[in-house]
Amino acid sequence: MAWPTAVSEWGSTAEERARSYPCDGMVAEPDAEMFRAVDVEAPQPLVFRWLCQIRVAPYSYDKLDNFGRRSPQELIPGLEELERGQRAATIFRIADFEPGEQLTIFHRGRFFGEVACTYWAKRVDDGRSRIVVKLVWKAARRGVLSWPERLLLPPGDLVMMRRQLLNLKQLAERDA
Repeated sequence: MAWPTAVSEWGSTAEERARSYPCDGMVAEPDAEMFRAVDVEAPQPLVFRWLCQIRVAPYSYDKLDNFGRRSPQELIPGLEELERGQRAATIFRIADFEPGEQLTIFHRGRFFGEVACTYWAKRVDDGRSRIVVKLVWKAARRGVLSWPERLLLPPGDLVMMRRQLLNLKQLAERDA
């Protein structure tokens, strides 16, 4: 299904969509590839530290995706020390990372199917950066029973990830 630009490319540039990401190839025959991006008035190293916080919380709508617990509002020392296999954003595991630059998370399950996301802290200049995310997804179900998942997941992800990125942006800008 082809999604409107607002759902599949929110905030991203053509250049960001054209580059390769570590999540490419992690999901065979994906049903969707989606991009999300936001400008952040904070230096890239600080933005990356905030991205590492998703190891302990999703930073989206906490009542929905964090069991009602508030995502931490201060940086937790040591979370930037990444290892493959570490838990992230409740249901994901870290699949790849480049210290100070990007982290890639992966999930495979009965709900949400296969999902791989690369979070990139992109440097713009000394005091500004962007968070760019590429998400690749394959539905858990096939055939007629998959239509609700295929219909609802991409726009639902936009709602959740938009909130996540805006929360991380706000926290990084506050700390800058």
